[in-house]
Amino acid sequence: MIVTKLTERLGIRIPIVQGGMQWVGLPSLASAVSNAGGLGILTALSQPSPDALREAIRETQKLTDKPFGVNITLLPSINPPDYEGYSAQKMGVDFLSIDGFECAGHPGEEDIGGLVLLARAAQELEVPYIASGGFGDARGLVAALSLGAQGVNMGTRFMITEEAPIHKDIKARMIASSETDTLHIFRTLRNTARVFKNAVSSEVVRLERRPGGAQFSELRDLVSGLRGKKVYETGDPDAGIWSAGIVVGLIKDCPSCAELLRRIEEEAESLIQGMTHLVVRGHAKL
Repeated sequence: MIVTKLTERLGIRIPIVQGGMQWVGLPSLASAVSNAGGLGILTALSQPSPDALREAIRETQKLTDKPFGVNITLLPSINPPDYEGYSAQKMGVDFLSIDGFECAGHPGEEDIGGLVLLARAAQELEVPYIASGGFGDARGLVAALSLGAQGVNMGTRFMITEEAPIHKDIKARMIASSETDTLHIFRTLRNTARVFKNAVSSEVVRLERRPGGAQFSELRDLVSGLRGKKVYETGDPDAGIWSAGIVVGLIKDCPSCAELLRRIEEEAESLIQGMTHLVVRGHAKL
């Protein structure tokens, strides 16, 4: 068993958190992740009203007696915050989730990869943190722990599980893809988002790169959240945009959440134990 501050404080068995994903973080997936030993997450943005969110919470409570969380969207300020403001730490959060450049969704505008960003977090932060962006297997979990994280946040990997509320054709499309099959949109608007490469996201990039660029009002219909929802419901990969991280290139199957977390836990323990031979006490004979 791998024990970290994350597992101890949240009462979970495996230091893995399910990412908060619109249209994906529903009771079926959140409860499956929690029942498997991780921390399942409901996504408030998937619900049309506060009452609907309350009902989703009640439904999840019926499906699991394990801890789970709720992801709530906070709208960003118009003026970008100080890069080194540490505002969340000052407000006394219990954990921080550190998103590297590899992540799906919004990676920020500095393009700093997880290897450096997580090590910087270890240098600067006083509160424990979770690694996010590019994680989907045991190697990633062990690497994150070695960089000082107390666990990992996985979004894209959980999209390709049996319990994820996504059409099987989209899951198959993602399994067949590689780490080069994502795009950054909204670069010119300073609101960069990493999404799966398809006809719609490619058109957004084309419009942004034309002379004079593009205003969000010109892109709004293409990037509509309801169009993205249709992707998951109908299996049409070009119905809209959907988020995906470059870890998609590592994903080769669609297991249940229980099988996925069991596999990661066992393989991570094996990797950690297998590295003990790298430390030699005393003087080694060459």
